[in-house]
This record gives sequence, C-alpha cells and structure tokens, in this order.
Amino acid sequence: MQPRFPESGPQESRAAGSWPQESRPAGSPRRSGSVPFPGQRRFAGPPTSFIVITVAVVQVVGTLFSASRQEAPRPLDALAILLLLAGPAGLAFRRRAPQVMLPVALLATGTYLALGYAWGPVVLSLALGIVLTAAAGLRWQAWTGAGIAAAAVITAALLSGDPNWAVRASAGVAWAAILVLIGQGFRRRSERLAEFRRRRAEAQKAERDEYRLTLARDIHDVVAHSLSMINVQASVALHVGADDPGKLRPALEAIKAASKESLTEVRQLLGVLREDVPLAPAARPGLAKIPGLVKNARFGGLQVTLEDNSDHGAITPAVQEAAYRIIQEALTNVGRHSGAQSAVVRILEAAGLLTVTIDDDGGGMRGAAPGNGLTGMRERASALGGTLTLHELDPGLRVHAGLPTEPEGNTP
Repeated sequence: MQPRFPESGPQESRAAGSWPQESRPAGSPRRSGSVPFPGQRRFAGPPTSFIVITVAVVQVVGTLFSASRQEAPRPLDALAILLLLAGPAGLAFRRRAPQVMLPVALLATGTYLALGYAWGPVVLSLALGIVLTAAAGLRWQAWTGAGIAAAAVITAALLSGDPNWAVRASAGVAWAAILVLIGQGFRRRSERLAEFRRRRAEAQKAERDEYRLTLARDIHDVVAHSLSMINVQASVALHVGADDPGKLRPALEAIKAASKESLTEVRQLLGVLREDVPLAPAARPGLAKIPGLVKNARFGGLQVTLEDNSDHGAITPAVQEAAYRIIQEALTNVGRHSGAQSAVVRILEAAGLLTVTIDDDGGGMRGAAPGNGLTGMRERASALGGTLTLHELDPGLRVHAGLPTEPEGNTP
C-alpha cells in the first residue's frame, strides 16, 4: 500500500498526527503541474508549426497581393517565392537551434529586398525572428540582428532621396529596438513562471516528506508500543502460568487490551489514507488516555507513578497527542531496554507551556545510538515549536519535553 499525497502547494505546518486535507488517488505519487527545469528555459508560445505556416502564408499571399498593385523593378518569380518561404522556414528551429532563426531571416529578407522584388509583408519573418531570438535568451544575437536591420533601414532611407528619410530611419530603429524588448519581456515572464513552478514543486516535495514522516511516526508509535506490550505480557504469562495461575489472567487481559487498541489506531490510520479525510480530533489520543498507558506499563511489571497537574481543556488536541506519543515511546523504551524497576511521569501545564518529564531508575542510554523512537519524539516536539532533551540520571534516564499549549499556526 502506498500513501496518497496532497496536491496542494504550500500549506500551514501541520502538527504531528494531523493529516492533509487533500490527497491524490492511490498509487504512485505524481507532481501536479510539475515541469522540467532546464538551465535555459525558452519562451513557449504557440506551436512552432503554426507559426511557420502562418508566417509563410502571410508573406507569400500578402506579397503577391501587394505586387499586383505596384510596379517593382523585378517581377516575382520562383526565386522570390523561395526567399519568401526561406524566412519562415528558419523559424522552425526556434526550439532546437534558436540561434539559426535570425541569420536565416536576415539573409532571406535582405536578399529579397536587394534584388528589387515588390514590397510586401516580407519583413514579418525577420520581425518574429528578432522577438523569438530575444525570448530564447540570445540577447546579444537579438540586438545584433536588430542593429543590422536598423542599419539597412537607415541606408535605404538615405538612398531613397525622400525628404522625410530621417523619420523613416527613426521609425525603423525604434521598431527594431521594440521587437527586442518584446522578446526580452517574454523571456522574463517565462523565467518568472519557471521559478514559480520550481518553488511549487519544492513545496510539494516538502509536503510529501512531512506526510511520510508523520505517517512513519504514527505507525511506529502504534505498532512498536503495542507489540512491545504484547511481548512483555506474553513473557509474563509463560513465566507465571504454571506456578501462579492468578497472574495469568491479568497478563492475558493486558494482551487483549493492547492488541485491541493497536488495531483500532491502525484502522484509523488506514481510514485516513483510503477516505481522503483528516484524522478526527476525537480519534487522536490525548492526555485523558495517559492513565491507560500507565496501566499497561504496570501490567508489564514496571512500577509507574503518574503526576498530572495540567488543564486538559487549555491544551490543543495536537499538543495533547504529541505529549501522549512522547510518554508512550518513553515508557516503551523503559520497559524494553533500560531494565528499570520504576518510572515517574510528570505532566505540568503553566504559562502557556506543557512540560512532560519521564524519569526511570534503569541503566540510562548505555551508549546506545538513538533509534526511530527517539527521533520521532524529537520531530513531534519540533513540529510544534517545542523541545525534547535526554538527561542521564544516577541511576536512570530523564526524558524532558516542553511543548507550547497553543503552537502558532497549528490547526487542531
């Protein structure tokens, strides 16, 4: 079974044990709207084939129409049609080799006009070549091509003998610059969009990672604690069954209670994954269930004292669950690893801080490396803006957690 992950972007931080409001269908996780992030993202725009065909039709048909209404030094022929098609053909390289577009358009357009063919929309491919080159990030090439085109316009205006040649030349230079700026505007827009998508993908990855950690912590807490409890009680039952039948029934009752509680919590977790709903606050274990943890630990032979001086109503469900899981993991570790005979659980709520302390008289850490349980406890405390520390006692170990009763940004 694979967990389903939320498709939404950045959300408020979720406390341990809370679940995403949105989920994707079961199966392998995917990133909605994710895109590749090449080093140099080009302006997308319309399909290349559409651009090429449209420009070719406009240039050929428009020029044929214009030629029928003007007297040109040279009539249109096969070479003219070839040159009219060459410029749009160069635009076909806008994705694979954008550096090819502008030289082809300049050469085709310049040759056409230099041979004296009829004036028409022949410059359309050149104009688009400048825009698309700038949009592809080839700034120097776009400005160079625009400069060559502007120089050609100025030269033509000077040779025309038109008294308004300066106006024509200025207009040509202005249009060449405007085309480059338009392309650069597309480029900047494309880069901003790519950056937005990159950040969204990172946020989605962080969301999924947080979801996995939450799921792993809860499964570990439920399964590890219950199986440890069942193992201890089964050992007690086997040990005293023949010699002291009176202790057999309490051990079996503890096994039944632990297995029932574990199955209930596992079903709740599976329901969250299957039904795309958050874990109901009522289903989350809280401070009211701490006495049950203590009772189970006592069934295992550990003498546990509980001192609860907290106002449960002033503490959010997420914080209560974190405290419950920390105490659960600490008592599980005491029963499994420390060899302790007794433990004291203290819960104190004051000045907006819930303090949880678990002391035992066992062997302490004994150089053991932190496992998943200790890591999970620290993650739960950190997720709520709290802290968790371990202190060696003589003898024993102290687990101390400080949790804000109303963590900022927490959704109960």
